[in-house]
Amino acid sequence: MKLIFVGDPMCSWCYGFHKEMTTLVEAMPDLEVQVVLGGLAAGSTQLLDDAGKQFRLTHWARVEQLSGAQFNREALLARTNFVYDTEPVCRAVATARLIKPAANLLTVFGAFQRAFYVDGLDTTDGEVLAGIGASALKAQGFDVDAEAFLAVWSSDEAIKAARADFALTRRLGVSGFPSLFVEQNGKIGQLSSGYATAASVQQTLMRLAA
Repeated sequence: MKLIFVGDPMCSWCYGFHKEMTTLVEAMPDLEVQVVLGGLAAGSTQLLDDAGKQFRLTHWARVEQLSGAQFNREALLARTNFVYDTEPVCRAVATARLIKPAANLLTVFGAFQRAFYVDGLDTTDGEVLAGIGASALKAQGFDVDAEAFLAVWSSDEAIKAARADFALTRRLGVSGFPSLFVEQNGKIGQLSSGYATAASVQQTLMRLAA
């Protein structure tokens, strides 16, 4: 049995779900997990204006209430000329997977989430992403520097890897993030769409395994 997690590091509900996902994986250490980058707003050219900020703050309040996740509202409000393009950060997660296939990708995913939502960093900037990605891999014991990470992130291979994940997301028929799927006996079925608790997901997985 394999659990397929489809999400985007700049999706607030995915950020709120990260703690639940981590709890689930810790409770089921033998569970194989595949991380698929969803590309929530990949390629967007829309500037984040005041209306866009208020829209996100409303969502953030709901996520915070349900999950307890921390948000840096001041950093969001202070952003100027910011394009909410999630392709660069999705590509950064794909880059980590290319550089170190054995890395815990959920942890790397979480590092980018924290960088955006808590630290208020610009997760559309390649050099910023390279620093975060290299640090996340180093924390797992891999010897990767930011310069090497940036080189791979800038490559056609990384661009294609992210696009392949976006294509898989479309094939799976994902309509919201985060989404969970289960692959069992060669068949893939959807487990949940949107925020869910680790306990409820674990219960469903154990029922399927039985």
